[in-house]
Amino acid sequence: MDIDVIGDDLLHNIVTTSFAYAACVNRSWNVICERVLSRPKLSSLNSSFHIAVEEVVNKVLSEPIRPHFAIVSVGGLYDHETDVVKEAHHLRITKALASQVPVITNSPRGIIARDALSDEFKKVEFVFPYKPNGIMLTVGFLPGLKVTAISLSKQIEEPKMVMIDKFITDIREFSNSVSGSSSPAAIIMFCGYSNCMISILEKMDYAMASETVIVGDNIHQYRCTNDAKFGTSAAAALVFAVDRNKPPGIGETQFHAVLASGLSPVGPTYKATFIIDKGYSTLIAARREGTHENIGAATILNQVYDEVGSESRDLYIEVTKERKYSIDREKAGCMTSLAFYSIHGTEMGYLYVNGNGIKTGDTFRFYHENSTAALSSLAAVSSHLRSFNNTTTSAGDKREVFGGLVFSCGEEYASSDPSIYVAPLLDSCPGVTRGRTFCSWLIGRGVSAPYVKKSLEQKAVRCCVHMCNAAYLIMFYTP
Repeated sequence: MDIDVIGDDLLHNIVTTSFAYAACVNRSWNVICERVLSRPKLSSLNSSFHIAVEEVVNKVLSEPIRPHFAIVSVGGLYDHETDVVKEAHHLRITKALASQVPVITNSPRGIIARDALSDEFKKVEFVFPYKPNGIMLTVGFLPGLKVTAISLSKQIEEPKMVMIDKFITDIREFSNSVSGSSSPAAIIMFCGYSNCMISILEKMDYAMASETVIVGDNIHQYRCTNDAKFGTSAAAALVFAVDRNKPPGIGETQFHAVLASGLSPVGPTYKATFIIDKGYSTLIAARREGTHENIGAATILNQVYDEVGSESRDLYIEVTKERKYSIDREKAGCMTSLAFYSIHGTEMGYLYVNGNGIKTGDTFRFYHENSTAALSSLAAVSSHLRSFNNTTTSAGDKREVFGGLVFSCGEEYASSDPSIYVAPLLDSCPGVTRGRTFCSWLIGRGVSAPYVKKSLEQKAVRCCVHMCNAAYLIMFYTP
């Protein structure tokens, strides 16, 4: 029978039971889907690895939703079976979605979301031996936006900066084709290597308008729908651009990001006087800013630990960089940025830092993990989100928060209770969908930092790579 002769009422009943498939049948079915779903929706569920993936997929897709993107987070790290396990998950989930839906499968250090069977929040962490022990599926429908996945090539024969420039240019071209603006509304980043991540984020910060929110994490392995297999790209991005041709009656789906920190500054500011770049790490000789003699690395660390006292745990440095940037053949411009690096001790009398991109003349300050600062920061984020959730536009329309994602690193810096990190969303936006992943380094650009004094907030916003923090990506809708 010709499906075009089926009445709209019957079509309505059919498509509300299987939106993931129905929207792709033909134009008539697509129009009905648009009519049923005019507001955005985010669904995120977590389950034990031993429960069939189909059960998670079926529950996520059981309500009317036409996915614009999907993120598959598999908890735990893996051995030589990694590609087989992850590709099996990836293929089984993408089979349930339309072929054009961008999907990123990743392997964070841990996940937390509502359990598919009990509806309670469940945490799944890294365990030994390295076997998969949980999966979180996040699916989003965002009317008024278009979403794509873009990969950064890892081909070693190309110069690294050329690869990053092409990656940024691809993002700009997609955004421009959809919205008429070269900067998208938001980007969720997945990076596999810390040193590559800093270079990427610094250039993206320079290239994108200040309104573009960028969040994400540094993870061990991931796969983008454009990749042939795991590990074939250095980074992947889910790009969200405003659709200038959105249907009538569709409101605005927007993004807001907030940062919580578990770090406190300690000691004076230092200046790097000599650098040895070892690829994935850096050796630094330094002196106090305003003086002329270098100080031995062991002396510097002893002074920092003496000041921190019994609270001392891991140490980090926040590096201030002044650089010239350009994309492709554009005219170069200057920008000051900040980035955090972890301290691994000393080597040959130098400070031994994880990551690269530091240059002679850069200044830096030490930070240490501080549970009191973390709890205070989380309380400030909760207050900020409550205030944000109750605001209205100039036209009198109330914002409706419908979902949020939390990216965090150093998950034990505040409490062993996993719910404390989703508490700001639970308290300020009850009932909204939320999911959380744990990572090693945190990406957060264009974020609000309510715990920072106003005089310092501009400085905080320029930092894209963070340690012992949590970034909250809030998705809201204005009719």
